[in-house]
Amino acid sequence: MYLGIDIGSSSSKAVVIDEQKTIAAVSVLNLGTGSNACDQVFEDALRQAGIEREDLKYVVATGYGRIHFHSADKQITEITCHAKGAVFLAEDVRTIIDIGGQDAKVIKIGPGGQVVNFVMNEKCAAGTGRFLEVMARVLGCGIDELSSLAQQSTKEVPISSMCTVFAESEVISRLSEGEKREDVARGAHRAIAKRVVGMVGRVGFEPKVLMTGGVALNQDMVRTLSDEMETEIEVAPCSQAVGAVGAAVLAWEISHKKDG
Repeated sequence: MYLGIDIGSSSSKAVVIDEQKTIAAVSVLNLGTGSNACDQVFEDALRQAGIEREDLKYVVATGYGRIHFHSADKQITEITCHAKGAVFLAEDVRTIIDIGGQDAKVIKIGPGGQVVNFVMNEKCAAGTGRFLEVMARVLGCGIDELSSLAQQSTKEVPISSMCTVFAESEVISRLSEGEKREDVARGAHRAIAKRVVGMVGRVGFEPKVLMTGGVALNQDMVRTLSDEMETEIEVAPCSQAVGAVGAAVLAWEISHKKDG
């Protein structure tokens, strides 16, 4: 068995694959680096797979907190692991859009599955799950309710500021002016979509476009981004754990190279 673990800023993910590269366990915990989440998600993945630590032939760690996970045999960057995981789950993918809790990244993939180019937005919460968390709090709903709220919109209220702090003030102002919550929610999704499209423009894209990360679970966000890009966007299976899937596949590959 082989395990990949992705320790992000706001969540931790672990994936176990077997000798045939079949996924045997997927564990996602909404706690990130700085907590004991890596140990919890690691143990949960082992429990799901019905194995012990000794049954693992190789472990790869990725994500912000990878250096703090001492049970890994190797640490590999997020970009490499996300690309590997996305190609494993959707072989013909050419563009990956990953929107997580604290960052967003766009990765361009070549015909052989290699990373051709990438861009990251990690210094600002704009265009990330954190931006949506703030919007949800101001709108008085859970982040998992934003999609259904926005889908009730009959008009789009533009959110001009992409800075999370200023956007929060702008949303409060819009609501005080009598704008409906659902219309503001749709505007927040559009604001993120425009931000991400700007990133996509820096690397260029071609179909197939695959969306990963926690924000990919927001159906209205995916629809809005697809509309803004004027192309179809597919949501990756186990979208939150794509980096961990890639880490597990890399663990399999490294182990077999050593054995070979």
